[in-house]
Amino acid sequence: MSENYKFNQNEKCEYFPCHKVKNVKEFNCLFCYCPLYALKDKCGGNFKYNNGIKDCSDCTITHSKHGYDHVMSKIGKIIEIGSKID
Repeated sequence: MSENYKFNQNEKCEYFPCHKVKNVKEFNCLFCYCPLYALKDKCGGNFKYNNGIKDCSDCTITHSKHGYDHVMSKIGKIIEIGSKID
């Protein structure tokens, strides 16, 4: 079975690529905005805090070859956060 659904690239995007990478051909745009941002320090990414705000500009995990698998391994926590009723 094909796994083409795990990769998307938009070379026409005015921000492409939005991060500095070694190999632009492998840059994955599928998760243009990281769905794991809400996990804070549990996202597994390379981030830092600037004035108390999470800065993911140095992180390329979701844009990598295995980005889809990484996101899917943690998406349950995002669903859990989104499902909480106040």
